[in-house]
Amino acid sequence: MSDQNPYEKLGVTEDASFDEIQDAKGRLMQQYRGDPKLVETVEAAYDAIIMDRLRMRQEGKIKVPERIRFPERLPQTPLNVSQTPANSPPAWLQRFLDTPTTSDLLWPGVVFLILSGLAVLYSGVSILPLAVALGFGCNIYFLNRKEQQFGRAVLLTLAGLLIGVGLGTALGGVIESQLMGIGLTIEKFATLITFVLLWLISSFLR
Repeated sequence: MSDQNPYEKLGVTEDASFDEIQDAKGRLMQQYRGDPKLVETVEAAYDAIIMDRLRMRQEGKIKVPERIRFPERLPQTPLNVSQTPANSPPAWLQRFLDTPTTSDLLWPGVVFLILSGLAVLYSGVSILPLAVALGFGCNIYFLNRKEQQFGRAVLLTLAGLLIGVGLGTALGGVIESQLMGIGLTIEKFATLITFVLLWLISSFLR
């Protein structure tokens, strides 16, 4: 390197831009970081080029870019303030939400579909409570295997059961005549609504 001029030492041409000189210096400093002597040579070459450019500027031989001469004219970059997107759910809700895998969607779906079939197809008096009890237990299992928090799984399942039964019963009362036309009672309809809600809870909550 000793026989080279500063530009050759940095590997740039004499008409290289300021950015190209900066990039060349950074690249060589990274390359020679384990050799203090070479690092010193690179820094000396860079300083020599800067001094040469300053002399040429004073002599009017080069024009300094406006972004260097007038940095105050550059658009101000706003501070990178981390903000929560407007459509992002609150933190307390994010703790309960889950992104389900295919398995998380499929297995609860199959279980609740089978239980729904039992509830609709069998007319025995005791089949609905049995189906609901099985759905309740399965939902607790599906939730508990995600976070291993049995208490939370029980509370979420109980809330889903109460909401599902209440919503299904209320909605079933409004459309009772249509339900009778397809062979469904209000109780069976409420059970189906409950199973749908439990499936959503077991899949998308944790």
